[in-house]
Amino acid sequence: MISTLARGAASGALATAAMSGVMLAGQKTGLMPGQPPKHIVRALLPGHKRRPKAGERPLAVLAHLGFGATAGAVFGLLTRRVPARLPLGVAYGLLIWAGSYQGWLPALNILPPASRDPRPGRPLVMAAAHAVYGAALAAALRRSARGAGRR
Repeated sequence: MISTLARGAASGALATAAMSGVMLAGQKTGLMPGQPPKHIVRALLPGHKRRPKAGERPLAVLAHLGFGATAGAVFGLLTRRVPARLPLGVAYGLLIWAGSYQGWLPALNILPPASRDPRPGRPLVMAAAHAVYGAALAAALRRSARGAGRR
């Protein structure tokens, strides 16, 4: 079980890096102002939740990688007995997106629900980024499982 968690976490971290590329592209093209992990960390740190804070950028990177690695470990456990196929990974990534951007982020008043976001590009970019996360997660997990003599 420990090796499954470790492979899932490593795969999740790699998938987070792939996802971050989509997010950066969305920001550079003007579809999305700023990076959601930075907004999340900013809101959770002491002080006004909309004002920049010292150290928020590295904390946002670490938090995003940590969240992605944790979600990858969970996916690794969930797919321990079934192959981590691409459609399953994409569905998992989109489930994380929906749960976050329609669920806990609006509930904590960090970001508006995706369905009412005043920045129409952000939900599109973030849904695509989470689909990429899921696809990369499934691919990395399958590859690591093959290397470990499984699946």
